[in-house]
Amino acid sequence: MSQDWEIKPRSSSCQECQTPFAEGQRYSSTLVFCQEGYVRGDYCETCWTSKSTSLSPYSSWRGTYKTPPVQEEVLKKETAESLLRRLMEETNDARRNAIYILAVMLERKKILAEKDVRKNEDGSLTRIYEHRKTGETFLVPDPQLQLDQLGPVQQEVAEMLGGGPKPPAQPAAEGAAPEAEPAADEEPEEDEDDEDDDEEEDEEDK
Repeated sequence: MSQDWEIKPRSSSCQECQTPFAEGQRYSSTLVFCQEGYVRGDYCETCWTSKSTSLSPYSSWRGTYKTPPVQEEVLKKETAESLLRRLMEETNDARRNAIYILAVMLERKKILAEKDVRKNEDGSLTRIYEHRKTGETFLVPDPQLQLDQLGPVQQEVAEMLGGGPKPPAQPAAEGAAPEAEPAADEEPEEDEDDEDDDEEEDEEDK
């Protein structure tokens, strides 16, 4: 199974009935792995009810449609998000660890929301994130970094973000999640309804 990282855009209309999604409308998304790679499908609730039984997706989740912002506004300066997008487009395997750390940073900044974690046939993990504003799906292989690998990768990311060299972070305890520090000029970006959205989506995903 392909382990290349990918970004899959969310459709603005239902794949089945072609009806445009309305602001605040609930939808269901799927990822199906085929010969061409990962294929994303987005469905309104009515079509999903009749379609879901005939699909065997690699992953599926539900979300709330929000009109995506103008792309120039999203990428107006080099941030953790724009750096992640650039590295994913470069498809340089040497940046695999940095891509993962950037995705974790963006999840903590409530820019990305993790929707699923899939264990592949070879034992590797793929984390599936959805961008809270644009609805894009980010497929990020999890390199399953060891604690002694976190510091050098965090320093690499900090330097790419213009933060200069930083000493390796010291995890509080074994097994702790990677603590990637953003650049000094970056502030967490949060939506007013983030906490409510998180609780609602967590209940539905279960």
